[in-house]
Amino acid sequence: MKRKKHTSGDDDAQVDMTPMLDIVFIMLIFFIVTTSFVKEKGLDVNRPENKNQSNNPSKSLSIRIDEMGTIVMNGREVDIRRVVANIQTYLAENPTDSAAIQAHENTEHGTVVEVMNQAKEAGIQKVSVLVKS
Repeated sequence: MKRKKHTSGDDDAQVDMTPMLDIVFIMLIFFIVTTSFVKEKGLDVNRPENKNQSNNPSKSLSIRIDEMGTIVMNGREVDIRRVVANIQTYLAENPTDSAAIQAHENTEHGTVVEVMNQAKEAGIQKVSVLVKS
């Protein structure tokens, strides 16, 4: 009887790693050659300091409107027809370009819009409306 020689599959199947290593080294050489290590020429920029970080922060004009439509500016009750004059008086003493309007949630929208328009007319550039979150 003839005996069969048993061979394992591991002996016959081997992967040759040499071509893969050759490709990796070629890619490494390619990336090293194509990379630029030279510092690009340019200008050094001296940026000015931020103007908003000054020691004298500008105060914002505070306007409150209650649910009855009463307008209060800096602790004084103001008639809606005199808002422009009061804002201009405030701007003469305190130069600022912003105002914050805090209106009660039950205030009529027309009153708030009228105060915003009068603030813009008086020379306020930035008018913001504060809301309850």
